[in-house]
Amino acid sequence: MLDFAWNSGVRTFLSKNQRVIWAAAMIGCVGALISLVNPAGGHWPHRILVDTDVDTDDVSALLYLLKQDTTQFDLQAITVNTNGWSEAGHAINHIYDILFMMGRDDVPVGIGGEGGILPNGTIFPNVGGYQPLIDQGLSTAGECRYRQAIPVAQRGRLDVNSNYGLRKAFLPQGGRRYTPLEQPTAQHVMIDAISSGPTTVFLMGAHTNFAIFLMNNPHLKKNVKHIYAMGGSIRPNCLKNKGLDNSRECSYIGNLYPQDSNPYAEFNIFSDPFAAYKVLHSGIPFTLIPLDATNTSPVSKSFFMEFERRQDTYEAKYCFQALKIIRDTWLSNIFHEQYCMWDSFMVGVALSTMRNSHYDNGENEFAEMRYMNITVVTSNQPYGALDGSNPLITGYSMPKFNVHKNGVHSGHVQMGMQDPFCLQKGKGICQDGYTKEDTGEDAVRVLVAVKAKANYDKGSSFGSGFYRDFLHVINSPERTGRFDIRRQYPFHKEVLYKPNFGKRMRGNPTVFDMDMSAGDFLALLYLLKLPVELIDLKGILISPTGWATPATIDVVYDILHMMGRDDIPVGLGEAFAVGQANPSFAAIGDCMYSKAIPHGSGGYLDSDTLYGLARDLPRSPRRYTPENAVKFGAPIDTDNPELRQPSAHYVWKSIADSLDPGSKITVLTNGPLTNLAQIILSENASLMIQGVYIVGGHIGKAKDNSKGNMFTVPSNEYAEFNMFLDPLAAKEVFTSSVNITLVPLQMQRSVNSFNTILIRMNATTQTPELVFARRLLSRLWQLQQEHYRYHHMDIFLGEILGAVILAGNSHLNQTFMSKPLKVFADGDIKAVGEITIDEEQGKKVNVLENINPEAYYDHFTRVLGDHRQSAVLGSFQEQERLWTSGPESMNVDHNQNL
Repeated sequence: MLDFAWNSGVRTFLSKNQRVIWAAAMIGCVGALISLVNPAGGHWPHRILVDTDVDTDDVSALLYLLKQDTTQFDLQAITVNTNGWSEAGHAINHIYDILFMMGRDDVPVGIGGEGGILPNGTIFPNVGGYQPLIDQGLSTAGECRYRQAIPVAQRGRLDVNSNYGLRKAFLPQGGRRYTPLEQPTAQHVMIDAISSGPTTVFLMGAHTNFAIFLMNNPHLKKNVKHIYAMGGSIRPNCLKNKGLDNSRECSYIGNLYPQDSNPYAEFNIFSDPFAAYKVLHSGIPFTLIPLDATNTSPVSKSFFMEFERRQDTYEAKYCFQALKIIRDTWLSNIFHEQYCMWDSFMVGVALSTMRNSHYDNGENEFAEMRYMNITVVTSNQPYGALDGSNPLITGYSMPKFNVHKNGVHSGHVQMGMQDPFCLQKGKGICQDGYTKEDTGEDAVRVLVAVKAKANYDKGSSFGSGFYRDFLHVINSPERTGRFDIRRQYPFHKEVLYKPNFGKRMRGNPTVFDMDMSAGDFLALLYLLKLPVELIDLKGILISPTGWATPATIDVVYDILHMMGRDDIPVGLGEAFAVGQANPSFAAIGDCMYSKAIPHGSGGYLDSDTLYGLARDLPRSPRRYTPENAVKFGAPIDTDNPELRQPSAHYVWKSIADSLDPGSKITVLTNGPLTNLAQIILSENASLMIQGVYIVGGHIGKAKDNSKGNMFTVPSNEYAEFNMFLDPLAAKEVFTSSVNITLVPLQMQRSVNSFNTILIRMNATTQTPELVFARRLLSRLWQLQQEHYRYHHMDIFLGEILGAVILAGNSHLNQTFMSKPLKVFADGDIKAVGEITIDEEQGKKVNVLENINPEAYYDHFTRVLGDHRQSAVLGSFQEQERLWTSGPESMNVDHNQNL
């Protein structure tokens, strides 16, 4: 335009005065244009979408990004990856709290979804990404071949999900929460963000969400400017361990453990190799920050010490505390040689590269870059061999997603960390997820970070330039967090509520073993409401092998806090069913049975957050944390070893040791029998058990020939979830000497009328615990009516029955019959978990045969509506008022001394 305006013809046409006026106008226009130019030289801020698995380093990366100048980098949206290092339910609340603290509630967050993928590869909208692409189907339950590599304990998902106990202790709580069927899905958020303008995508986990987006929306690919991904490993790169020659190649390339089945892959790519392949081969400019670079910049002692000294903002304090608890609980003494801020480093490299976008070689401050030709290995040779491992090929005349029958996707696909194919001759041969250099036609030219750059500040005590920048940004007063939980409320104080029963006689010592399904929390509220003279609840054991992940233990603590029972110990059980843990590395294991639990749609995603309602519970001072002590086997004492999470075994032993001589414990179990089986197997433990009430099991092929509830395993017609999820534990219990009362699925189904119990609740005195229970039941019923994926919600309503039967109310007209029962524990998956009547080998069990449903609904509602032994703190909103205005502001009639 300027060339045209000042050509000779125009100059001749314009008089001197006209030129002055025109020039003034042009200066104004140029000034307006300049006002739209950001300091980095681009005309608009870089629009960024982040897809994250919400691991701890992702949290630091997200805060580092949120601290950037928004005129340069504008975070448009976040999507949560649901098959990586964090369970979706807890991750969404974590992200919401971070955004609230940073004043960014405007950022949409997408997670999950109700879509599916047909056998022919047709992808429905809003696919949840709960599983890797090759295992996606119409159900949200399914295989976990790759996810097995991620530990569920000992530095795994449990620690990540609860963010080391810091989220509830530090982050403020905003108004957003996950709500089933109302939560924006990952696909919806991606479509909205990317269709609104050119967008750069940061991938900080498995590539499932983004691969689905590209496959379903090829018309929007043009709007993706660039992809930056942390993941993969291309070339060996030794850690700088003392006494080792740094030039010596490592014996493995990736970071899976144990490495014996696949020494080539890195977690993010291994979580969904086919998705990573599709993203890499999309034709979109791609920059990879692999282990090659991150391993050259571990968290040094000097950086750690400097970070400890510099904590000037809320976000800096939070990041440091998260890093410190990792350091303090690391399983070896070489944390500073092994731990890297992987995703934070990737974001640093990406932002610096974007600032220097006028270079075409990826020039940036923090990493040396190199163009390489790479691909992602998705299957193992020989290609075209049909061994049943590859769901893209097996059973199809036309392979799924149009892959070639004898192409690179057609070989053996790793089936798990103990896949015999990958362990032949004692040497790992599988390469699934390997970001491999390739000179063939399958290769893609990619910009790769090969090494971290040294700190240009020679006076700095640590070597990496990125770490210097990270500390500067995270401690900057610009765009800092508004407050943490303590600064949010002027009267914030964590108080433990413990009952004063005085000289009241204590009833039957009872332990509740729960898997934290929605129904279990209703049963827990009922038990807490019973007179202590009838039931003396001594402890709670948590089974993480059922309908919720281990981090949901925080919701148990919150319920106890609400009810004024912070005195009740809570023990966390083993992460795997009996026989499912990896024999050489117990933190990972098989998923033969647990894969039957849906990841979303009434499963983990919903149960973890208790359908979004758990945000309304008051925050307990107790929470899951890996804090530990040397006396319990930890390498060192952490800062707060008294806060350590006790195990189920520890809690049981403590309760047993505290009883008077001759006293025995009654056990109510509402989930898989893992904890109970281990208790029975322990020395003399069964002698301490008065009796066991088991909610679950289905007496298959009985007189009514009714079916079980294994809707995710349709070939198994007669099993019930609690027995199926740990059949070996069930067999151990049903062959033991303990007295068993069984509340089978048949009886649970007789009391599954949402409508009836909600009518009773609406007509009853409204205590806080009844209000919470009514809201939860209403949500379950609503979901069941609105979407076919929630058809099974009534199984949670029936779980209350065991607690009611335990209380022994004679008005319920319950009747029992002794039957010899046997559990099928192994063999064909079609029969595993089934209970049959066996006169010769069965154990005599007291089976509930009949109950008056109307009396049951009335009794349960009446107990929850009783003001005696009611909540001492009814909700988080009450807690907020207490923390905002002080104790004198509280005047609620349910705050009664127990």
